[in-house]
Amino acid sequence: MNILFVTSEAMPFIRTGGLGDVAGALPKSFKNLGHQCRVILPFYKDEIKPAFKDSFRFVGATQVELGWRKQYCGVYESVFDGITYYFVDNEYYFKRKGLYGHFDDYERFAFFSKAVLEALKLVDYYPDILHTNDWHTALTPVFLDVFYRNDDRYKGIKTVFTIHNIEFQGRYGTDIIPDVLGLPEWANNLVINSDCVNYMKGGIEASNVVTTVSETYATEILDPFYSYGLEGILSERRFKLHGVVNGIDTKLYDPMTDKALFVNFDKETVAEKKKENKKALCQMLNLSYDENRPMIAMVTRLTEQKGLDLVAQVIDEIMRADVQVVVLGTGDWKYENLVKRVESDYPNKFRGILQFSSDIASKLYGASDIFLMPSKFEPCGLSQMIAMTYGSIPIVRETGGLKDTVEAYNPETKTGRGFTFKTYNCYDMLDAVWRTYATYHDKDNWTAVTENAMSGDYGWDRSARKYLAIYENIK
Repeated sequence: MNILFVTSEAMPFIRTGGLGDVAGALPKSFKNLGHQCRVILPFYKDEIKPAFKDSFRFVGATQVELGWRKQYCGVYESVFDGITYYFVDNEYYFKRKGLYGHFDDYERFAFFSKAVLEALKLVDYYPDILHTNDWHTALTPVFLDVFYRNDDRYKGIKTVFTIHNIEFQGRYGTDIIPDVLGLPEWANNLVINSDCVNYMKGGIEASNVVTTVSETYATEILDPFYSYGLEGILSERRFKLHGVVNGIDTKLYDPMTDKALFVNFDKETVAEKKKENKKALCQMLNLSYDENRPMIAMVTRLTEQKGLDLVAQVIDEIMRADVQVVVLGTGDWKYENLVKRVESDYPNKFRGILQFSSDIASKLYGASDIFLMPSKFEPCGLSQMIAMTYGSIPIVRETGGLKDTVEAYNPETKTGRGFTFKTYNCYDMLDAVWRTYATYHDKDNWTAVTENAMSGDYGWDRSARKYLAIYENIK
């Protein structure tokens, strides 16, 4: 099967979040299972490192009609880890600082969505499956149905659209339909929702199949609390909705080989080696070290979605216990200020690192005993799976992919690999913290939950097989 994965970012070239991880790892799993998957993304000239750009080969150029515009579209190619990547070049749209948040993102990603289809002619690759992701690429199946289906080269292409986070939908005024999208009047309803243009709605309408990144999230987004206004169209199109939980790149996230760790380890050596990692991290962060004191880590965006409002309400109660807490991430100013305040109040027990560093993140996964992830909603989440791989036991709310990947630990049967709570309430979260804290001081149960966590299968192959089954069932 020939697959084209359409994305706004992809590891190792450019990444801002989980989508970049998915686009970097899932195609490799397809390849390992005997299928061809190529990836296409924008050529962010100021963001992709020169070392990668040096390997790019120019394929050719064409023009893309976008409303009344005719815009240049160049295509470059690079092969990495056996996967072919295509890069859509247009310096007006993509030679900028940052991937998202520009005043004309509606035009930039409409251009990219249509350029993908024009690029197929240049690279002479017409896939069986065109797999698009989030609102930035949601118009590709719309443009395919409206403008390209009469071309025999495009007739057999099946389309899949994956929702990674339904909160961000690409909503704009209807004036961009004639000005930018150029859709004929009969096609306007594909993209109009609640009297505005909604790119994600277009992807849902036009694609043969809609997926999201966990089974639970696929159910949750039918509820108005989670759907951000799309519950109506999703309920109408429920027959095409599937949930497939993400995986992680188990070669990239491997405590046996991760060069960022102070000391490498596996599940047989985690008990002692994690202490060495914790001691080294404490020295690096100027924290006192006590091998019997649990370290709680958060690697997160500091936003309400990630549960920081819950943390804010009970952090002082947590800090009065014999624990250390280290937070890595950036986000809303009020939560950044909270982190600074807590560090000032508890200088020997709390560290806030207001940046993002993959090196420090790995060190935290490797050194921490407990990983706190109390999200209000979480489509899938990768951090909890990385944490478990590194023997850091997660505390999560039972939502989305957190519910699907973290089975609650049962001390009677010694099954499960983390600690959970259901209600979005700070004291329910705090109860989970105290249960985890008590288990940490119970050697037999802590050994059991750690072994369970590190024995889990968090790789991509199982998920890739589910995607392939979905692809094959498209009529």
